[in-house]
Amino acid sequence: MFSPRFDAAGLVTVVVTDAEDGMLLMVAHMNAQALALTLETGIAHYWSRSRNALWKKGETSGNFQHVVEMRTDCDQDALWLRVKVLGHDATCHTGRRSCFYRTVGLVDGKGTLVDDGSKPLFDAEVTYRKPV
Repeated sequence: MFSPRFDAAGLVTVVVTDAEDGMLLMVAHMNAQALALTLETGIAHYWSRSRNALWKKGETSGNFQHVVEMRTDCDQDALWLRVKVLGHDATCHTGRRSCFYRTVGLVDGKGTLVDDGSKPLFDAEVTYRKPV
């Protein structure tokens, strides 16, 4: 029986990959409501910890995530979504396909970030501009 184990904050971690090529797109969280809506609609819903709000992925950008398959791990404390992204085929709020567009390295004993060269697929500043 599917019985997800939510953490003390009422969340379960979700790993999201592209259903076709397996690219890691994002890591997010779901509460019980987001999980129920995802199962009911087939469109990924998450819980935004930063906004403290339910979030239908793609509602603003048009880059909806249609769930092709949902899996859970052996402890049922993490989920894996394989999705087909509509719209611009972008998942990241920066406009890129994946939120994992930077590599981490070590230079002079300090962690550094290097952009992988992927370009935004849409103008995030225009898309997410808040109304005045």
